[in-house]
Amino acid sequence: MCLSLPIKAVFPTFAAMKRMVWIGIVVFLVVAACNRPDNDLVETRRATSRIEQVPEPAVPEDHRRVEEPSHELSAIDSLMWRQPDSALARLIPYFDTCCRDAKFCVSTTTTFNRHYANLLLSELLYKNDYAQTNRPTLLQAVHYFDSLVREAPPFKGGGGIKKGHSSNPNLVFLNARSHYINGVGYYENDSVVPACAEYLKALEMMESRFDGKDLVGKKARFMTYTYNRLGELFEEQYMMDPTLDCYRHSYDYSVISPISSYSVSNALYRIGKQYNMKGEKDSANYYYTQALVNIPDSTNPYYRDMVSTKALLSYQLTHQAEMSLERLKQMAVLAEDDDERLTRYMVIGNIFFEEGMFDSALLYLEPVLENKENRSLKIQVANYLRIIYDSLGNHEKSNECMHYLALHNETGAENSAMVSQLSEIYKTYKSRKQEKEAVAKREVAVKKVLGIVIPMAVILALAIIVMAKWRSRKLLKEQREESDRVLGEKEQQHRMQQAALSGRLKRSNEELRDLSKQLKQSLTKNPQYESDASNDYAAFINDPICKHIVGVAHKQQFKSKMDYLIYKDDALSKEQLLDLRNAVQKHLPRFVSHIRRLYQKLTDNDMDYCYLFLLGLNEADISALMQRAYTTVCDRSRKISRIIGAHDSLYHVLRDMLDE
Repeated sequence: MCLSLPIKAVFPTFAAMKRMVWIGIVVFLVVAACNRPDNDLVETRRATSRIEQVPEPAVPEDHRRVEEPSHELSAIDSLMWRQPDSALARLIPYFDTCCRDAKFCVSTTTTFNRHYANLLLSELLYKNDYAQTNRPTLLQAVHYFDSLVREAPPFKGGGGIKKGHSSNPNLVFLNARSHYINGVGYYENDSVVPACAEYLKALEMMESRFDGKDLVGKKARFMTYTYNRLGELFEEQYMMDPTLDCYRHSYDYSVISPISSYSVSNALYRIGKQYNMKGEKDSANYYYTQALVNIPDSTNPYYRDMVSTKALLSYQLTHQAEMSLERLKQMAVLAEDDDERLTRYMVIGNIFFEEGMFDSALLYLEPVLENKENRSLKIQVANYLRIIYDSLGNHEKSNECMHYLALHNETGAENSAMVSQLSEIYKTYKSRKQEKEAVAKREVAVKKVLGIVIPMAVILALAIIVMAKWRSRKLLKEQREESDRVLGEKEQQHRMQQAALSGRLKRSNEELRDLSKQLKQSLTKNPQYESDASNDYAAFINDPICKHIVGVAHKQQFKSKMDYLIYKDDALSKEQLLDLRNAVQKHLPRFVSHIRRLYQKLTDNDMDYCYLFLLGLNEADISALMQRAYTTVCDRSRKISRIIGAHDSLYHVLRDMLDE
C-alpha cells in the first residue's frame, strides 16, 4: 500500500424624503430577515444528518477541558507529513509495545496527549503499510475529540466545554483526522459503508469549519487524501458520477498543495479514466493528455499506466491496433515487477481479443488469470478467456472459466444493496453541503445588498440633512432679505423725513439770512452801528479773560491727536468760564440776545463753545481748555453748525453775526 493519509439629486418635499428613509429601513429589515433559517429548515437538517451511526464503545469523559499537546507529539505530527517512517520510530517509545497491545504509557502524558498519541499511531501504521492494531484505543480517541468539538450542554453542571473551544481549528482538524483514520480501519475490516460515512464526516467537518482560503498546506493535503479514498471506494463499486466528483475535488486540492510531484497528473489521469468508463472518449483523451503533460518524468509506473491507457483509448477511437500494441509492448518491457507487467498484458490481450486474434490474446491473458491478484481484473479476463475457449472449441477450459466466475462474481443483490447505501450516504452529504453553500451564498448576497442599502441609506440621510439645512438657510436668507427690505423702506422713509425737515430748516435759515442781510444793509447805512460793533468785539478780545485764553492757546499749540488729559493744568476753571460769560454779556450783549432769540435749541454749554469759537480757537484748543475728548468737541461743533445752518467755519459765521 503506497497511499498516504489523506440617490436622487432633487427632493420634491421634506415629507417625501422622510418616506424614502422609512422605505430604506423596511428594505433593510426584510433583507436581514431573509437570512434567518426557519424551523422547517432546521428540522430538515437534523433529519438529513441521521445517517448510519457507527457503534462505538462507551467511553467515560473525565473532563472536556482542552489541554495543550506536548511538544514531542507535535513534533512527531509535523514529521509525519514528511517522513512517516521516521515519525513512527519516534512515536514507539511512548508505548510499552507497538502494533500489538499498544498500551499507553500513562506516566508520560495527559488525557489529551494519550488520545492524541493513539491517533498519531493509527495514522503512522497506515502510512507505513501496517494494519490498524490499536482499534479500541482509536475509537476512544474519536469519541474524545468529538466531545471536545461538540457544543456544550446549556444547563449548569452539564460538563460542557468553555465557549470558543468548539471552534478551535486545531481541534477540528484533529477530530476530522480521527474520523478519517477510523474510516480506514472500517475499510480494512471490509466495512465499506461505515468507512464511507467516516470519510464524509471528516470532509463535512473540514468544509463546515474552514473557508477555501484556510484549506492550504496540511489541510489541503488531508482533503486530497480523503477525496482519493472516497474516489477509490466508489470506483470499486462502479459508481462513476460520485467517483468523478471526488477525483475532481482531489485535483483542486492537489493544485493548492500537492502531496507529491505526481499528485496533479495522477488526479487528471483518474478523471480521464472515469470519462472513459462513461463512454466520453474525447473528454477522457483530453485528461490523459493533460496528465502526461503534467507528469515530471517518464521513469515511473504512473507514466507507464498513463501511456498504456492512452494507447488503449487511441485504439478504441481509431481502431488501428498496430501503433497502440507497439506502445503497450514497450511499456510491458519497462515494467518494474510482475504485477505491473501482467497489467500491461491484460490491456494487450484485450486489444488482440477485440481484433479477433485469439491465439495472440491467449498468450497475454492466460498469465493474468493465473498470476494476477486483482479480483476484478481476473473476472474480466475470465470472461474474455471463456469466449476465446468457446470459439476454439476448448470446452474444458471454458468450463473452468465459468466455474471461476461463478465462485468469484458477487451476487447482484448484495452489490446493489451496498451501492444503494453508499449512494444514499453520498447524496445526504451532497445535500447538506449544498444547503451550507446556499446559506453561505445567501449570507454573501445579504452582505452585498446591505453593502449597497446601508451606504444608500446613509447617503439618503445625509442628503436629507443637507437639504434640511439648505432649506433652513434659504428660509433664513429669505427672512433676512425681507427684514432688510422692511428696514430699507423704513430707513428710506426716515431719510425722506429728514430731507424734508432739512429742507424746511434750510429754507428757515435762508429766510433768516435774508432777514439778516436786510437788517445788515439797513445798518450799513448807519456807519455809527458798524463802528460800534467793531469796537465792541475789540473790547471783548482785549478783556483780561479773553486775552488769557487766547494767550494760553497760542503758547501751548494744542494737538488734536494728543490726549486732552495731559493739558489738565491749562484747563479753564469754573471761575474763568464764568468770567468769559460775563465778558460776552458785558461787551457783546446784542450778540447774545440775537443768538438766543434765533436759535433757541442752543444750550448754555453750546453757548460756551460759541464764545470760545468767537475768540478764534479751534477744536483742539477747546478740547484741551474744556477737558473734553477731541471727538466730543467735533460732535458739538457739528451740532452747532447744524442748528445755525453754518456752511463755513463757526468763527466766521459767528463774526458775521456780530454785524447783524
